[in-house]
Amino acid sequence: MTFTGVVPKRRLGPGGPEVPVFALGSWNTWDRMAPPERRALMGRAVEVGAAFFDVAYYNMGPHAEASRTDLLFGETLRELGLARTDYQLCGKLWLWEYPEAGFAEQMRVSLDRIGAGRGGPESFETVVVGDFMGEIDIAQVVRDVQAEIDRGSFASWGVNNWPAEALQLALDTAAAERLTPPSFAQLKYGLVRRSMAEGEFYGGWCADGTLALQASDSFEGGILVGKLAPARKIGADVGGIRERIVAAYPEVERVATDFGATPAQLGLAFCLANPATANVLFGASRVAQLDDNLGAIGVLERVGPDAIRAATAGLWLDRDVRADGVWAP
Repeated sequence: MTFTGVVPKRRLGPGGPEVPVFALGSWNTWDRMAPPERRALMGRAVEVGAAFFDVAYYNMGPHAEASRTDLLFGETLRELGLARTDYQLCGKLWLWEYPEAGFAEQMRVSLDRIGAGRGGPESFETVVVGDFMGEIDIAQVVRDVQAEIDRGSFASWGVNNWPAEALQLALDTAAAERLTPPSFAQLKYGLVRRSMAEGEFYGGWCADGTLALQASDSFEGGILVGKLAPARKIGADVGGIRERIVAAYPEVERVATDFGATPAQLGLAFCLANPATANVLFGASRVAQLDDNLGAIGVLERVGPDAIRAATAGLWLDRDVRADGVWAP
């Protein structure tokens, strides 16, 4: 059944924008489509009120790929002639080469690549600051983020793959110096990976409203929607549980069938069943994929969050994986 409503919105944490519960990612996404497919997908997202796009320049650290996905995204925005009010953007600030690669320069490059000054956006609504490795001056990160907020590059920010102690220091620094604190965390979260978002550290911040949760990699690179041997590069296998995830797919499919849903709809409905989840970030390369994902909204309404969590309790596979946010390659 084709989705005919408007995607609901939730606030992306204290001080964050109201955003649709679904966001479209850019990593290995826009560069897998032909121009007509890109235009159709972006147009459909605008049509249903799900035009919240995560977009970044992937050319640093382990993402030193010289990817063109952000260039293609910007081209598609301009081809469709979208007004700035038609969509929202979440950018990325990388810590891999920080502070040598400063935030001001990263913002300049990122905005230029998606078309600033050529009919494209001049700012983001929000950004994610990540990934975290090594020794970093967290207090200075918070100050440098504030400098970009003051410059008008974006209005709020979140974190990705930060150790718990570093995030606490960021929150403390923001409070002490009256700077803008992070309002959300982009975390691996879904049917099989729950420890970070629901565990001792991030789980507490999400539960008390300090941070909203932006769920990412919920399909484990496609494994949890039936692509059991992904051919493209996918996210890190934190805890080394990927073989167990592949083995669990038949159970995902069984539960989804019992609910009259697809595996993708079950996975997204699970994420949204957590009240801390502001939105779910996924990659889609076809309109049909997006439409299938949109069906998760109806599944959640029809089945209810309690029934979804009860039926999928046995799929939590990373219970014993450390949940303090430490990044693992």
